[in-house]
Amino acid sequence: MSDVDSPASQKINGYHLNNESPTFDDNEEHDDMKKLLIPDDTNEELIDHTSHNSIEFEILRYSERSNSSTGSDDALGTSKNCQTHLLSNPPSAESHGEQNLLKPKYRKKFTLKGHRGPVSQVHFSPDGRWIASCSSDATVKVWDAMTGKHIRTMEGHLAGISAISWSPDSNTIASGSDDKLIRLWHRTTGKPYPVPLRGHHNYVYSLSFSPKGNILASGSYDEAVFIWDLRARKILRSLPAHSDPIASVNFIHDGTLICSCSTDGLIRVWETSSGQCLRTLVHEDNAPVTNVCFSPNGRYILAWTLDSCIRLWDYVLGTCLKTYQGHTNKKYSLGGTFGVSGTESFIISGSEDGNIFLWDVKSKTVMQRLLAHDGVVCWVDTCPENNMITSGGMDGVIHIWVDVDGNEENFDNINDLKIE
Repeated sequence: MSDVDSPASQKINGYHLNNESPTFDDNEEHDDMKKLLIPDDTNEELIDHTSHNSIEFEILRYSERSNSSTGSDDALGTSKNCQTHLLSNPPSAESHGEQNLLKPKYRKKFTLKGHRGPVSQVHFSPDGRWIASCSSDATVKVWDAMTGKHIRTMEGHLAGISAISWSPDSNTIASGSDDKLIRLWHRTTGKPYPVPLRGHHNYVYSLSFSPKGNILASGSYDEAVFIWDLRARKILRSLPAHSDPIASVNFIHDGTLICSCSTDGLIRVWETSSGQCLRTLVHEDNAPVTNVCFSPNGRYILAWTLDSCIRLWDYVLGTCLKTYQGHTNKKYSLGGTFGVSGTESFIISGSEDGNIFLWDVKSKTVMQRLLAHDGVVCWVDTCPENNMITSGGMDGVIHIWVDVDGNEENFDNINDLKIE
């Protein structure tokens, strides 16, 4: 078991689930896998709220965040309206060609202070109006993304919080804590739903809402992935996913698949409706995998590993296509995602050296490096509609960054962006 520190949990204790929930053959790779899958800082404002408690592949095919609540997964995540556009020419592995890039120019706009411990995660709401943050101080905070104003603080967990996730309608926030509970919060009031979700036997480390919002996936240090029916407040499926703590879970854009990763070095792709493992990915280096996310078109998986690499996988073929390097990631579970600025698409990640890195997706060139935090940059998220990014760090601070050259008229390009 790899010793991976998290902002909320500084150690791993690997408890095992009992066998009360149904199990599945997690090693089976189905013959119909492909059939299933075809479808400087001079303008910075300081806001202190401490007193308030050509390979052409369409990676960046975003659905508009305001329409994300119309996702089409049923109670078990069956797709009815898949918007995925497949590749006609799959990317080849490890292209090193450089190009003349129109680089983004992100600058710090706001610095938000209020948390009394390291910030584990920060996420823009699907409608782009809000930022949610969580911390080892056992609180969730909501901020106005456009002004940096602190809106409210949610309190109720008894230990640090490692994970948060927004519902598609931007009205509910789920939080997962070292107290082994998952809580749901009303954004507008800050009040929790009456009954927390209980079932994990160890720290809850990762959460992901389904596109329709009626399903929640959770990953825990107890080595299991749970799929929750939020209407019934019960576990639909328990996936005996890995042999080490679960570091990350993520839904595909149509809700039909979930990917998970672990410090055991494996990435697994699960069918939501059946709980069957459709694919297991492992790199030859077998480094602990600490974060995964699907590309917006659902065709690829981006994976962070504790060898200071971020890898782009074609999970249908089981092939690692590209590796992004330059940041430092040897100890912590770092967060990042896909992003876009104008017509340029990028991958963004925090780093243990205090920097944020942006790589061009196709050339793997570092497009921009931002000196961001005093210590580890734990999490980074993007808001393409507003050409913004947000970051949270071990220093307890949140930053909001804006692309000074960003043009809102280019947002339409996100839906059809092609990357060589």
